[in-house]
Amino acid sequence: MREFVVEADGGSRGNPGPAGYGAVVLDPVSGETLAEAAEYIGIATNNVAEYRGLIAGLRAAAALDPAARIRVRMDSKLVVEQMSGRWQIKHPDMKPLAAQAAAVLPGPQVTYEWIPRAQNKHADRLANEAMDAGRDGRQWEPSASTAEFTARGAAVHDEAARGGSARDAAAAAPAVGWAAPADLGAPATFVLLRHGETALTPQKRFSGSGGTDPELSAVGRGQAADAATAFAARGTIQAVVSSPLRRCRETARTVADRLGLEVRIEEGLREADFGAWEGLSFGEVRERYPADMDAWLASPKAAPTGGGESFATVARRVAAARDRLIERHRGTTALLVTHVTPIKTLVRLALGAPPESLFRMELSAASVSTVAYYADGNASVRALNDTSHLR
Repeated sequence: MREFVVEADGGSRGNPGPAGYGAVVLDPVSGETLAEAAEYIGIATNNVAEYRGLIAGLRAAAALDPAARIRVRMDSKLVVEQMSGRWQIKHPDMKPLAAQAAAVLPGPQVTYEWIPRAQNKHADRLANEAMDAGRDGRQWEPSASTAEFTARGAAVHDEAARGGSARDAAAAAPAVGWAAPADLGAPATFVLLRHGETALTPQKRFSGSGGTDPELSAVGRGQAADAATAFAARGTIQAVVSSPLRRCRETARTVADRLGLEVRIEEGLREADFGAWEGLSFGEVRERYPADMDAWLASPKAAPTGGGESFATVARRVAAARDRLIERHRGTTALLVTHVTPIKTLVRLALGAPPESLFRMELSAASVSTVAYYADGNASVRALNDTSHLR
């Protein structure tokens, strides 16, 4: 069964006064905007506008998939508590609106969650656009909305994360977030899945493209199956791309088989070559190659002992692969099954963060991270190291 997040908001400039609502339907894994709705509703109260936004959001979600499970997130304590059945609905204006909302989808399919106003910026922006349109004597139109450029947090659980230039980390970053120009169309959204565990993973040994190319362990195969189940339930993945290394191909094939998709191999997504460090633990490398380890930790241009790849070399390779994949998957959602270093590199480049940030990210086996790339070169990091599908 698919899952959607509905965020809704309403406002009134006067309470009662000129009012409008906004609602957005989001994919809970990638944070991708699936549908938007907004309307100027004339003179009304805040509460009426909030309920109207909820109804519009539920109807938009139902139009996408009437069997989907919906998690409603609103900053209206009144609406959330009343629709959850914890507060009585006494006001005569609220009763018919609550009944309309309840009638959109069966009760068991919908849950309600209160969130702070700061976490409801997308719907709030839509509501204000609708009220601005009403002030100008017109109705809101989707083409006027800039709300899709909100950077969603991890699986829409966190607040907006700021993105930098995805095209060139060394270039001056263009405008991001609400400062970005509107109407750039749907982004290329990359759901980045780290492969499942191998025998080397829990031992935290260097395992790159120059090693033994290990297969998934029994735990890793279970993690791949869990990921496949989660992606199948959400139904948003349109293509599957994999590193050429065996652990990624096995993970990707498990997911692709569940989704009825083919796996396309992208050489640029392979893990770094760690040279003579392959198969060693961090401590063993520190003991055997202390000077080389210090240099590697200090500079992205330093390579592991014995002809390994530097982080700078990997970044150039990954950036080239990213650009090819953006062109191929523009406006769609693609699953990229790859490794720690390529995923961290994609996130780092999207944020415009320095190379040392690679050492400050945690990426568990079979974790999910998400980055969206817009037509103007802006990137939005929407999730990092999400392992909820494994619990």
